[in-house]
Amino acid sequence: MRQNVNAETGKKIQELQVFEQQLQQGALQKQTVQVELNEVINALTEVSKTKDEVYKIIGGIMVRADQESLTKELTEKKRVLEIRIQALEKQETLTEDKTKKLREEINLAVKAINK
Repeated sequence: MRQNVNAETGKKIQELQVFEQQLQQGALQKQTVQVELNEVINALTEVSKTKDEVYKIIGGIMVRADQESLTKELTEKKRVLEIRIQALEKQETLTEDKTKKLREEINLAVKAINK
């Protein structure tokens, strides 16, 4: 019986490690997307304030752009990034819940072994 519990607990510990890695990777992805979103928000702010010509970079080349179309493009990019962050946050919550449940199961198994 003791070996069964130990083997099962070992599997749960491995699963917990996988979930913790997923949480770390998700946090890095979310941070990267948040930085990109902040850049888009700053660009939108600057484009809305300027009365001069606006430019955008395409493939390493700066070209003149229509302010209205650039604003639409940036607004759409902002929307997509916000949706991406929401999806990452939802995934993070699900993974945190699974991690919490596994930790509780592991703790119970360890307590049962030590009795």
